[in-house]
Amino acid sequence: MIRQIQDGSVQSETHNGITTIEFFHPQSNSLPAKMLAELAQEIHFAGTHEETKVIILKSTGDKTFCAGASFDELVNIQTEKDGLLFFSGFANVINAMRKCTKLIIARIQGKCVGGGVGLAAAADYAIASDRADIKLSELAVGIGPFVVGPAIERRIGVSAFSSLAIDAASWRNSEWAKKKGLYSEVHESFENMDEGVQKLANTLAHSNPAAMTELKRIFWEGTSHWDVLLKERAAISGKLILSRFSKDAIRSIKTK
Repeated sequence: MIRQIQDGSVQSETHNGITTIEFFHPQSNSLPAKMLAELAQEIHFAGTHEETKVIILKSTGDKTFCAGASFDELVNIQTEKDGLLFFSGFANVINAMRKCTKLIIARIQGKCVGGGVGLAAAADYAIASDRADIKLSELAVGIGPFVVGPAIERRIGVSAFSSLAIDAASWRNSEWAKKKGLYSEVHESFENMDEGVQKLANTLAHSNPAAMTELKRIFWEGTSHWDVLLKERAAISGKLILSRFSKDAIRSIKTK
């Protein structure tokens, strides 16, 4: 199934027990609200789909896995209600990944920024290329990685998360991300990366579904409060994005 969303799309297909969910947006695979809603819906559906044994989450292209929030939408947010609604889109995707009963493999072919790091962290196993540098740029535009923070902190720890959040202008390379636990594997070529993704997906597709569901439940123990927590975090970002600092910073970046 392919859902066209303005200039972007979310595509889902299932073969031999493996459901691949692929998203695309011409602006470096950034995520507007409609794409976030579709991603959450597709992940939820795959989790309840009997034929699906394992999920691969990927994006189109070879440069950027995900540039995070759509700047076009961020700059046009005018009320706290609208801000809450937009950032709740990221909360809904992360919670869909968290509550999905199927294991999710993230294929990270390129750079991750902001919400893109959150997607990588919310996956159960991330396989990346050596081009997959990461950055949490939110503070540079007057907000912070509030919504994606719990997923990232859970994956890499408070110290590494705080370093990324505070030094919002600097990139960390894929080896740093692997060392901290964000990526499970890093490969020097796309071919090796894709081989690793497919090999693991095939293995899991032939594993005991009940055992994998129980593993996932254990992996995510202690996060049942995230339905409320991430909405609270979305409200913080939704308020901060209204500041003159944020609006000016985003416009400045968009004009570069």
